[in-house]
Parts: sequence; C-alpha cells; structure tokens
Amino acid sequence: MTGTEAASRIERSFRQQVRRSRNPRNAYLRVFSDRLGVNLNLAEGKPGTADANTQQPVHLASVGKLFTATIVSMLSERGKLSFHDPISRYLDPDLMSGLHVRRGTDYSNEIQIRHLLNQTSGLYDVFWPLMRQLADNQTSRLMPRDAVEWGKLHLRPGSTPGRKHIYTDTNYYLLGLIVESVTGKPFHDALHQFIFNPLEMQSAYMDGFSKPPAPSAYPPARLFIHGTDVTETLGFAEIDYAGGGVRATLDDYLRFMTALVNHRLVSAATLQTMLSDDAASMPGLRYGYAVWKFITVPLLTPAKYNCWGCVGVTGAFMFFHPGTESYLIGTFNDTEHKSKALRFMLSRIVAPLLKCT
Repeated sequence: MTGTEAASRIERSFRQQVRRSRNPRNAYLRVFSDRLGVNLNLAEGKPGTADANTQQPVHLASVGKLFTATIVSMLSERGKLSFHDPISRYLDPDLMSGLHVRRGTDYSNEIQIRHLLNQTSGLYDVFWPLMRQLADNQTSRLMPRDAVEWGKLHLRPGSTPGRKHIYTDTNYYLLGLIVESVTGKPFHDALHQFIFNPLEMQSAYMDGFSKPPAPSAYPPARLFIHGTDVTETLGFAEIDYAGGGVRATLDDYLRFMTALVNHRLVSAATLQTMLSDDAASMPGLRYGYAVWKFITVPLLTPAKYNCWGCVGVTGAFMFFHPGTESYLIGTFNDTEHKSKALRFMLSRIVAPLLKCT
C-alpha cells in the first residue's frame, strides 16, 4: 500500500466514524509521516449541530498534561528543580498541611515531583467531583489551589506515594503550582514562554487564561462532556488548568509533538526519563511523565502497534508511532468517544500506515 492509499483509507474511516455515530458532533484529525508521504488534516462536523474547520483551535483535554510535564522537564534540565525533589520544597506549608493523610499517617512530605508526573502520588482526583459540582451550580468557580484545598477536605488518598498508579488531575494542579513557584509566573505565562512562543504556535493559548498570538478566524471547536456543551461554561477552564487547558489548531499541536520527539524542547536523555520512569496503568499500557505507552501484549497489542503519547477523556489523542515515524493527533470532542478513540487510532490509522512499510 502506498502512503496516498493509506491516507485515503484513513480519511474515509474517519469521516464514516463521525457520520455513522450518534456522537461525536464534530471531530478533527491530523496524521503526518514524512517517511510515508502522509499529510492529512481533516475536520468533520454534523450539519446543524457543530460545524468543523481545520483552522479551529481545539481542546484536547488531558493531552495538555504533556505540555505541563514538558515544562517541568525543561526546568529540571535548567537546574531549577529535580524530579526527585519533595514537592514541599516548592509548595507552601498551608497547602502541604494534610495534603496526603492515609489511615492516620501523613505522607505529604514523601511526595516527590516524579510521583506527580507519573501519577503515583496516591492522591485523590478532584476533577470529576468538581465537574459534578459545576454542573449543579454554574456560578461555582474554583481556582487550582482552591480545588486542591477542597480535595483535602472531601476526598481521601488511594495509596501511599510511589506505590501504584492512580490517575488524577490533582497531581497536575500541583505541578502547575510548582511551575508558578519556580518561575515566578502564572502557569499560562510559562506555557507561552517555554513552549508556545519558541515553537511559534500562533494559535495556541490556555483556555480561560490567555490569548493566542494570532487568533483564528474561526471559533473554538465545540466540546462536549456527557453530551453537554462545556465550551463556554464558566468555571470549566479553572478546573482544567495544568491538567489539560491547552487550545490550539492541530497544526500547532503537531509543531509541539515533532519538537518533543526530535529533542528541540528537552534532550534525548530527558525524554527517555519521561518515557521510562513509568508505572503500570492497565493491560497493554504504562504511564510515564504524562505519557501513555502502548506495550507489547500478545494478541492484544503486538509490538508493531507500540507507540507513545497522551490521551484526553473527550476522545482526544496525540501520539508518535516510531515504527512508521508517524504523528497521530485528533479528537472526537465528546466523552462518549473516550474508549473508541484509541481503538480507532490503532485499527484505523496505525494499521493502514503499517501496510506502507
């Protein structure tokens, strides 16, 4: 199969996926492989529900965590922090007080930065409880620090630090606060300084906190959580924060991912640490520093499908597939497509690309 034939097959599958499903209402896909000659940039929307254009800034949910992990890694390379540092070195005593108390023992001071990055701090996840609270009261707005304080009062840790993988946005709120402590800047300013500006990501911004250098002529893509449009919901941006608040066109997400893969943001050694300092998450997947890695599981995920990147609960993904040197970025913009998106990525994008090699 040629790259042109693979691209045609991928485009057909993508458009059919959107048209035949009740959800999503709009979807976006960017597939690029210089080696295979594949360069796809697609948008598909259902008439009357949500238009779609490839120049729209899109929200890839937790894919934004990879930006946060990259900034922390850049700060590590510059000697501003160490992955093994206790987070208490950068967070104030009031916030640290009672942060991680499990079965009567306070483990707060045992949490290291790396535990936040690879989701092994054992802390609770405040995101979904706060989303439910936001749905009940759309005037409720909690800043990231407030969200952590709320979690201390209402939720309990699930494990001691470093013991096992528990996915939680709380870890990435704390990382955002650490970035602010180290740089002396709001997190959104750090995003622009460390990543958006150097890579000339002209459409990129932090939802609810900053503006893009060159605003798109098109409105942001509509985003749906459990069928509800949250694109302009007050309070949503605040509880997304460093856990996934990035908006950009797919072209700009591609700029970021190619820079990360090719060591223009962090060195090869640091990127290897981001990939290898990981924890088991679920069968066939391990989690590094905001990096999901498909690993070989016979019959489930053969070695040829191994790739790494980040996923978002709204059916979003941003991956690099080393075997074909391909970048796979997209979103179905709806939580109803959460699990279907990764299956689509492997079976409808990676599989045809593999036939070109």
